[in-house]
Amino acid sequence: MTLRVGILGPGGVAARHAGAIADLADRMELVAVCGRDSERSAAFAHQFGGTAYTDFSRMLEKAELDLLIVALPPFAHAGQVERAAAAGVNLLVEKPIALDLDRACSLVEASRNVVAACGFMYRHGAATTRWDEHVARGQTGRPAQFSGFYQCNALHAPWWRDREKSGGQMLEQLIHIVDLMRHWMGMPDSVYARSANLFHKDVPDYTGEDVSAMMFGYPDGRIGVLRANNVAVPGRWAKGWQMVSEGMTGTFTDWNTAELVRTAGEVAVETIAGTESPFVTQLRDVADAIRDGRPPRVPLADGEASLRLTLAARQSADERREILL
Repeated sequence: MTLRVGILGPGGVAARHAGAIADLADRMELVAVCGRDSERSAAFAHQFGGTAYTDFSRMLEKAELDLLIVALPPFAHAGQVERAAAAGVNLLVEKPIALDLDRACSLVEASRNVVAACGFMYRHGAATTRWDEHVARGQTGRPAQFSGFYQCNALHAPWWRDREKSGGQMLEQLIHIVDLMRHWMGMPDSVYARSANLFHKDVPDYTGEDVSAMMFGYPDGRIGVLRANNVAVPGRWAKGWQMVSEGMTGTFTDWNTAELVRTAGEVAVETIAGTESPFVTQLRDVADAIRDGRPPRVPLADGEASLRLTLAARQSADERREILL
């Protein structure tokens, strides 16, 4: 069965999804795109295919969708996920799925009767998937420490600079790596964070942070440390993370690239250098989940869980105190 796919929000990340749909032409077809700007939606449809809409209700009514990819900025969520789920349309929702927990929980609850995935595409890379395989085989041993970073230097879109619309860099970018920590380490019981706007105070409407750091603590003494900034090398989006476990250490330069060193017994080094886009891998998993009637690898509930941790870190930074989870 070829899935009929619609995209809500024809922006930059939507283009990545559209490219992945084209790569998976044996499984899915882009049949509709919806955005508030008619010219932008039409241009997107002309480039990638499908019918352009400016009315979401009309797209739901006419397009006969099997899957809706929600690529809206977080502030623009206004019931579209719930309406699509009520119509029986399966979902892939970009992160962060909301700007507050009540809204996130509403989305998760409303989508329980469809396949609903969260767009944490880092989890679909060759390197991160390989670590998951080692975990499943019991080869990594007990986790001990996670560290990660995300940095860039750009003004981004106007909505991104406004913390009330984007959630700030913690929620909009670093949450990817918070999600990896939570996935591999589990839920912590406390967080202490600091953040500041050091270099963008004179930029109009820039109300988010441009430096931040957070430390998560676990009841048994494990630690997760993450940092982000928007003051590093212009035009270069850099990220990385390291997972240290009792029997293996993984150093990741992105989702597809890592050095995994087995430290239990004789030391052995495994180098991962994947080439497939995680957007493709992610959509393939969603398509298979729809076909097989199973949950996706990264369910929408993971979007709520990782948002919960990131919001707690932001609260800690705002109040300059440790937050117990």
